[in-house]
Amino acid sequence: MVTILIMEDDMAIHSLIKEALELNGFKTLSAYSGTEGKLLFEQAQMDLILLDLMLPGMNGEEFLQQIRHNTNIPVIVISAKNDQDTKLELLTSGADDYMTKPFDVKELLARIHIQLRHAIKDSWDNKKEIQYKNISIDLETREVTLNDQVIHLTGREYAILLLFLENPQKVFSRANIYESVWNEPYFDSDKTINMHISNLRNKLNLRDTHYIKTIWGIGFKFD
Repeated sequence: MVTILIMEDDMAIHSLIKEALELNGFKTLSAYSGTEGKLLFEQAQMDLILLDLMLPGMNGEEFLQQIRHNTNIPVIVISAKNDQDTKLELLTSGADDYMTKPFDVKELLARIHIQLRHAIKDSWDNKKEIQYKNISIDLETREVTLNDQVIHLTGREYAILLLFLENPQKVFSRANIYESVWNEPYFDSDKTINMHISNLRNKLNLRDTHYIKTIWGIGFKFD
């Protein structure tokens, strides 16, 4: 499960973000000061940080400067400061994105997914193999194995599997899958997507597991 550190001292905003993240399948860590956030950063594992600038103890700029010495973890700054110079300075000094308060929660969730996707892609660019539990993918040969046994996938099935692995916990509608894998506008292709998902489950012997989960009325996600 993806873990996100929320560094925000405004209780109402903090609670709003926390609730939205947890409703969308994220695990959250909470810090209400820069000092508390720094301690959590040093002691816990996390995948992304949402950072307010005007924090007690240690402000957001100082926190960002300190952690950038030893990590590339994505940081989205959320601040009431809306002047262009502040935004440019923060982005130059290590922030990955910048949102101005007040903000739209749906937009925040979209930006989080983008940063997580970039982080996963960057980490995979240097990899030749992806390992997920008993599934292994050789990125050079496109060979997929399950329990060290080669599984033969079609090009579409392979692309769907990679799409799921690049976006853990994300719920994909059938239209999302079609447009991402087929690279063309979606039309009434529910049967096509359902067939490929069913074939992928069967080939990976996942029908009785929760790896590819059906989200009724929406689509699928790789859990």
